This record gives sequence, C-alpha cells and structure tokens, in this order.
Amino acid sequence: MLIVTTNDVPGYAITAVYGEVFGLTVRSRNIGSQIGASFKSIVGGELKGMTTALVDSRHQVVERMTAEAQAKGANAIVAMRFDTSEMGTNWTEICAYGTAVTIQPLA
Repeated sequence: MLIVTTNDVPGYAITAVYGEVFGLTVRSRNIGSQIGASFKSIVGGELKGMTTALVDSRHQVVERMTAEAQAKGANAIVAMRFDTSEMGTNWTEICAYGTAVTIQPLA
C-alpha cells in the first residue's frame, strides 16, 4: 500500500477513488508517565516514554487506515494526514486519514 501526503502520485494515474479512510485510537496516559513527564518538564528535554507511545499510536492508526483502504479495493492512499487532539486531561485521540484510491503507472 503506497501512502503519500500529496494529492497525486508522480508517474501514476488515479483510476478509481473509494473515498475517505481513517484509523483511530484513543490512548490514556498512565500515572507513572504523567509524573515522569511533570518532573522532566521542569528541567527540559525529550519525554522519551511519551514519544514512544505517540510513535506506536501512529503506527497503529496507519495500519487501521491501510486495512480499511484494502477492504475497499484500494492500492494507495493519497492526501494522508495525522490529527491528534486531547480528550479530557488524560486521553489523547490519534487519527490518520486520507483518500483511498487505485493507481496505475502511466504508460
């Protein structure tokens, strides 16, 4: 599955459009990571546990989005984006979305 953030794929023609597809997860932070993040924010630096959790979440939502596109018969996703929002004080929503399409190489 080819996934691009552009609206087209150079060297390919979009031959079918199946519509929007997305993958979604909602994650909560555990109390240990929140305490560690609070202390780290005082001295500065990367919050490695939070970074790992976000990377894992992004991989998960891309897999879910890809599965939805494949179920529709697509072989590519164009205009892919990530969206992240806070839901309450401890929950974060991570979403990947794009347009499922079929592409073929230009002759």
